[in-house]
Amino acid sequence: MAINGRYFVQFRRRREGRTDYYQRQRLIVSGRNRMVVRKTNRHIIIQLIAAQMDGDYTLVHVNSRELVNFGYKGYLGNTPAAYLTGMLFAVRAQKAGYEGGIADIGLQVASTGARVFAAIKGAVDAGFDVPVGEAILPDDDRCNGAHIAEYDERFAGLVENVEATKDAIMKELE
Repeated sequence: MAINGRYFVQFRRRREGRTDYYQRQRLIVSGRNRMVVRKTNRHIIIQLIAAQMDGDYTLVHVNSRELVNFGYKGYLGNTPAAYLTGMLFAVRAQKAGYEGGIADIGLQVASTGARVFAAIKGAVDAGFDVPVGEAILPDDDRCNGAHIAEYDERFAGLVENVEATKDAIMKELE
């Protein structure tokens, strides 16, 4: 209980460990739309968010579950799925008239080659303008699923499936 006048109760989302308000302020002050990448255990979620005074507005939303509609047969939470979800996000954002944004990975740890950066790489490869360093992005073999196919022969056709899905996604842009 606050019994001292100097005691400051943190915001609820900060207490819950859900929001870094310092990072959020810096992203909003930039004036650009945020490309928000979130990962769950089973899916990758990407949104284009515009910050307004009365709240945040979602402009474009893509979930990795939508990859099944394009013929993807792999697991929906791995690196190739994140890459393809990023490509699908970029295509949908460009069709809606948005050219770029700034990456927002939230409280996720920024490690080299992570799934969130695979999603960002997919968006960049599809033509969405996101300022990101090349050193932190995963290499093409990981984005195509070659490391998974090399690990287990049951996934030998994954690389071809990723390429076919990539072509199907890029056809939607036309």
